[in-house]
Amino acid sequence: MNLPTPAIVAERGVERLPRLALILLCAAYVLPGIFGRDPWRNADLTAFGFMASIADGRAPWWQPSIAGLPADGGPLPYWLGALAIKLLPWLDAPVAARLPYALVLVGVLVAVWYASFHLARTEAAQPVAFAFGGEAQAVDYARALADGALLALMASLGLLQLGHETTPELVQLLAVSVYLYGLAAAPFRRGRARLAVLLALPVLAASGAPTVACGLGALGLLLNHRSSYDEAKSQRVWLLGALTLAVLAAWAFDGWAWRVQPIFHAPSLLTLLAWFCWPAGPLALWTLWRWRRHGLRRHITVPAIALLVPLAACIGMDGSDRALLLALPSLAILAAFALPTLSRGFSAAVDWFSVFFFSAAALFFWLYYLSMHLGWPTRPLANLRRLAEGFEPRFSLVALLMAVTATIAWLALVRWRTARHRHALWKSLALPAGGVALGWLLVMSLLLPPLDYARSLGPLVARLQARMPNDVHCLAAPEQNLATLAALEWHGHWPVKGRGTIETSGCSYAVTNPNQAVPKGWQVVAQVKRPTDRTGSAGLVLLKRQ
Repeated sequence: MNLPTPAIVAERGVERLPRLALILLCAAYVLPGIFGRDPWRNADLTAFGFMASIADGRAPWWQPSIAGLPADGGPLPYWLGALAIKLLPWLDAPVAARLPYALVLVGVLVAVWYASFHLARTEAAQPVAFAFGGEAQAVDYARALADGALLALMASLGLLQLGHETTPELVQLLAVSVYLYGLAAAPFRRGRARLAVLLALPVLAASGAPTVACGLGALGLLLNHRSSYDEAKSQRVWLLGALTLAVLAAWAFDGWAWRVQPIFHAPSLLTLLAWFCWPAGPLALWTLWRWRRHGLRRHITVPAIALLVPLAACIGMDGSDRALLLALPSLAILAAFALPTLSRGFSAAVDWFSVFFFSAAALFFWLYYLSMHLGWPTRPLANLRRLAEGFEPRFSLVALLMAVTATIAWLALVRWRTARHRHALWKSLALPAGGVALGWLLVMSLLLPPLDYARSLGPLVARLQARMPNDVHCLAAPEQNLATLAALEWHGHWPVKGRGTIETSGCSYAVTNPNQAVPKGWQVVAQVKRPTDRTGSAGLVLLKRQ
């Protein structure tokens, strides 16, 4: 039964996004942040610590560890960084570790584009046929929606920071995107689709998300069992094989872990969903409403099942943003199918909001940059020095040229979008995606020195080194989090013991938290804190054995 489609698209509405412009936009989104910074504290530094421990020979490949504490989940994401460090010894280890993850992010963008392209080619997704012709052709229509999905993904605020870290979640995101492509391409690219699902689920399980892999595999089996495409039905055997490999990978890497949190905070979850999924989230909801009569069609059900599993994981893990990250490819694909149904007034509202918001943000970044290097206006630099004690600006001509180029490109994009009416389907997402890329590039060029100074644990370890002799044979640091242990190992170059107690460590020096009691037989040498810590509660207390 052919249901009426809400998509009414003329031939002029599927104007192709220029490929050079799309490639430059993706480069402006992916490349900033790879060079010129330390691993940032928390998850980024922890993941790098596991990679560096493998590359330096302090931990086995099969069981990555930091200061003797093993990693949770599968080791596959840490192998990527460790291999890059070993193969690129002339590069700084953090830069080498980020390079494969930049390629992973590129893979996510490519997989989402092709998944959207193949879903838009299905019969139920096609726009209304005009009585006298002139409607969009199937391939051109699919290409325009795929461009829109890619722009929606890059415009998502939740991908901005998490997508530029060297964490297992980014490898999980690639696996989910490839799995989406495998389901979407099943009716058109049988061999590639089978290979995609066969690889995606084991990689997802080996990267620390075996439950998500099993949930996606089970729903994919159900979806293909009910499909009207014979090619999709024949994919069921490959999905069973992928599920089997995923279970074996999780068992081999000891990846099964109970991460469900019994506490549920609805207001905080709604707040997370509101900003993390913007702007793809509202557009996806609009798609589900406008295409509600097509709810069982493949272009809706494929992204829907890959949305439900990560959303359930996010809720079960008490609003984990890293679990919600896996839902962004599905949201972007669903958002693309809203584009043919949007009114002109809504598109104009999105354009003007994007122009004012991102232009104001760019002006704010430039004012801070001028204050750092010219002393005008005076307040931004004073705020920086107050918030980041000991920070001194440093000038980079390359960063300045990058920022100037990005600003000029943004002005050109705004002029292109507002000078005359454009009919392309993806026009409503051009400014949001361009604005996010502009903001990220400006932050990673103009404001990278103060941001790196504030987010890195290098300054904290440097203050600790100034209070210690050079011949320390080991440093005891029990009860410290993994990020702090990774910083002590990487920045301090000390053999660190994270297990046991200070008394039984056999080390002459130890670090504790400021609120911990000093063990008997030890004396306090110094208390150091991060430059951005105003209270001293996030610092370390250096102890020496008497």
